[in-house]
Amino acid sequence: MATLRFKALDLVNQRKTGEVNLPSTDISNYYGENVFGFDAMRATMSSDNFKRLRRIIEAGEKVDRNLADAVAAGMKSWAMSKGATHYTHWFQPLTGTTAEKHDSFFDLTSDGDAIEAFKGSALVQQEPDASSFPSGGIRNTFEARGYTAWDPSSPAFVIEGTNSKTLCIPTIFVSYTGEALDYKTPLLKSLKFLNDAAVPVCQYFDKDVYKVNTTLGIEQEYFLVDKALYSARPDLVMTGRTLFGHAPAKGQQLEDHYFGSIPSRVHAYMVDFEKAAHRLGIPLRTRHNEVAPGQFECAPTFEDASLAADHNQLLMDIMDRVADRHGFKVLLHEKPFKGVNGSGKHNNWAMSTNTGVNLLAPGKKPKENLQFLTFFINTIKAVHKHADLLRASIASANNDHRLGANEAPPAIMSVFVGQQLTAVLDELERTAKIPMEKGDNMYLKLGIDRIPEVLLDNTDRNRTSPFAFTGNKFEFRAVGSSANVSNPMTVLNTIVADQLLEFRKSVDELIDGQGMKKEIAIIQVLREYVVDSKTVRFEGNGYSQEWEDEASQRGLSNVKTTPRALDVYHHAEVKDLFSRNGILTEVELNARHEILLEEYIKKIQIEARVLGDLAVNHVIPTAIAYQNKLINNVRGLKDLGLEDEFTATTIDAIKKMSRHITTIQKNVDEMIEHRKVANKIEEARERAIYYQEEVFPFFDTIRYSVDKLELMVDDEDWPLVKYRELMFNR
Repeated sequence: MATLRFKALDLVNQRKTGEVNLPSTDISNYYGENVFGFDAMRATMSSDNFKRLRRIIEAGEKVDRNLADAVAAGMKSWAMSKGATHYTHWFQPLTGTTAEKHDSFFDLTSDGDAIEAFKGSALVQQEPDASSFPSGGIRNTFEARGYTAWDPSSPAFVIEGTNSKTLCIPTIFVSYTGEALDYKTPLLKSLKFLNDAAVPVCQYFDKDVYKVNTTLGIEQEYFLVDKALYSARPDLVMTGRTLFGHAPAKGQQLEDHYFGSIPSRVHAYMVDFEKAAHRLGIPLRTRHNEVAPGQFECAPTFEDASLAADHNQLLMDIMDRVADRHGFKVLLHEKPFKGVNGSGKHNNWAMSTNTGVNLLAPGKKPKENLQFLTFFINTIKAVHKHADLLRASIASANNDHRLGANEAPPAIMSVFVGQQLTAVLDELERTAKIPMEKGDNMYLKLGIDRIPEVLLDNTDRNRTSPFAFTGNKFEFRAVGSSANVSNPMTVLNTIVADQLLEFRKSVDELIDGQGMKKEIAIIQVLREYVVDSKTVRFEGNGYSQEWEDEASQRGLSNVKTTPRALDVYHHAEVKDLFSRNGILTEVELNARHEILLEEYIKKIQIEARVLGDLAVNHVIPTAIAYQNKLINNVRGLKDLGLEDEFTATTIDAIKKMSRHITTIQKNVDEMIEHRKVANKIEEARERAIYYQEEVFPFFDTIRYSVDKLELMVDDEDWPLVKYRELMFNR
């Protein structure tokens, strides 16, 4: 291992800073040139077809087959002019990454003539093999059919490979029976749900509002490691993090890396991947050193949430591809190194109207501020009500190492709003009676007019808060750096939309049932929400033990491990939330729980295998080799006639090493045995699901507790009668 490391260091020292040639000094000159956006559509389609398509995209309507043929023709013409020879439906299966199957434009006519063809039917829908993607039991392995369907709201783009270019068409991915097998489908549903719930609330204040968009800006943190050093670490290669290691004398304790001068090799890499991102329409604007050594960040400007999610998935792929050219490996693991900061993906989330109003930005007038408070307080109320679900949305084996460690927020879901807004909410809570004067005065007295106009500059930041208000948006900081943001954003959109429906119902009941004036009704309901959700607001240090103790007293959950966090997906109220609002059916929700739990188990299993392999095949042999050197040293000293006082320290070290070697081997053996038991439990669970789905299809889906499964482990045949007994006595 030492020899390999020295060779790696030698390669690192020979690296040169990569050369990057930009198409122009002005990014605007090449921004989006590889995207089939409105300009490309206008240039390759008739005026009527272009106008129809743009209208359909903006309204979120379906594309008919005739228009699909026209779009496909224009898309093919544009893509081939860029050098593309193939096309693919680009989708986001439940693996957390992206997937693609390339087909050539090349085809043969019935006469055998070679042509380049791309029809609307191929644009709109394809049938990829769904058998090898996670389905959580929705599909059996032999049932392979699945469908990808074009998402017109996300523009197609051309990706540049090593020797060819490919037209990528963003799509959703569903099973033969219609269930969503991807992260994008429920995200799109949640965006529509939020729009439908938010527009009527906006119309309390402005009748011209007919659409509410969800915007998202995603800060992406990552580590860079030289490829040679990366390849010298089997644990980094196999798991994305170091399983063994020694803390360096100098880590991040001097706080000298954050916002420091960017190293030249890293800077060249950043410029290179930014160039590729800009050409693909990803609006990157920020780059800087992060807190930990070797850690960096990039961030785009705000976009529509669905497009932002697509762009982030694409960005992670681009970063990895470009890193290879510069002799780097990108580490997106949430905690690749112990003792220094982990990496997150801060999701800056907001809502805006077709009239250009950011609903999470205070206005200049009391009425505008009341609208702001309405959406601000409803969001806090939603987080308070569904904190456990929000926690589950960012749960993973990787993120378990990060949450609550160093810079990352804790696993306790809380909301930071800042001193000034806390004062506004406290004033709203303290006011016992609603002023009855006419006009604006009825809520001027509540201090609503005193919200600062430029709140962005007057609101502090709290890096320890998982969900912080930062001036004109909420920043969901707990999302992990490797995560697909569609999952947590689907949850956030859904819980806020559901809360807005409840808010509107309560306000309308006061208006229609009690004849209360609209503004007074709104304020009364908001006051109730402020009181109800007060426990989730926290302004202090989220890292402290005091906060853990206080959060426990407040009744807030502190779920530190993924399996426990994921349990919320089986709560009746969560199933009702998603199914009632048409986001996920109970079958789809159960499937996601199954997939996420299985992914967690597999990652832990892989880490365990790598850990055992390194311990037995690298650590122990190295320790024994060094021990033998010490033994020979002791023998040599004794041959020279030196007394015990010269060999005592070395002999003591030999004894300690022997104990350590024995302990390591014992722990590895125990870990293997535990893994065997775990595997048997998993096999029993899968067998239970098999009987559930194939033998007793009339039963509801059953989840067995670990203690019941352990009783079955030693029963190899597992008679049907015992299964039936467990079924009826659960």
